[in-house]
Amino acid sequence: MKQIIYGIHAVLAVLKNNPKSVQEIYLVQERYDQRFKSLMMQIKQANIIIKLVNRKWLDKQVEGAVHQGIIAIVYHQLGKQFQEKYLLSLLDNKNIQQHSTPLLLLVLDGVTDPHNLGACLRCADAAGVNAVIVPRNRSANFNATVSKVASGAAETIPLIRVTNLVRTLNLLHQYNFYIIGTDIDANYHLYQHQFQLTRPIALVMGAECNGMRSLTKKNCDTLIRIPMAGSVSSLNIAVAVGIFLFEAVRQRLYSLIES
Repeated sequence: MKQIIYGIHAVLAVLKNNPKSVQEIYLVQERYDQRFKSLMMQIKQANIIIKLVNRKWLDKQVEGAVHQGIIAIVYHQLGKQFQEKYLLSLLDNKNIQQHSTPLLLLVLDGVTDPHNLGACLRCADAAGVNAVIVPRNRSANFNATVSKVASGAAETIPLIRVTNLVRTLNLLHQYNFYIIGTDIDANYHLYQHQFQLTRPIALVMGAECNGMRSLTKKNCDTLIRIPMAGSVSSLNIAVAVGIFLFEAVRQRLYSLIES
């Protein structure tokens, strides 16, 4: 199936991870800076057709989105999307033992905005998350916007779509994952000493407006929040994801130093 991706980082990620999927690339003809010259060299080295077009034509293809002067036509599924059987492979004892640090998973319940999904993927990739899990029917579709906002992370981090999120959390419990849900009304906050994030963790985040569904919340081992000192009551979900994940990164790096 033909797909459009746009933005420098998104296109570079495809060129690096799956260059054979790129059919042709459209570049704005008015741009001549060094970054673009370097990009053109990479495209030519991959033997991909380059077509120079004006900015209005590019704007029309992506309905006014910020394309940064580049659009690629690809013939593959966008991103690293997987079915539930991939999760079983990831959880296999042999695979778990191959990782130097315990697995870290991000579960997104009801994140339907593609910008937020893309930003969460970017945070997850930066924090070294092993996979992102989303429900099949209550999540943003993977499209060019997700790929652009993810800034290359969509081509590297596995996105697993599951039919039943509660059943998936129960599966993670069977593999001794500690399921941490996030809720602005939780009794405990992230920085209290009892929250050790160095074991296998699944961090569950709900949508900005409604949070996690009640059944999802009931299947978490604990609920925590970010301590808020200002007048705003909540953060953008991608910002919150970054705060939670990098606290896990901090604890794990400290644990390695101590050992």
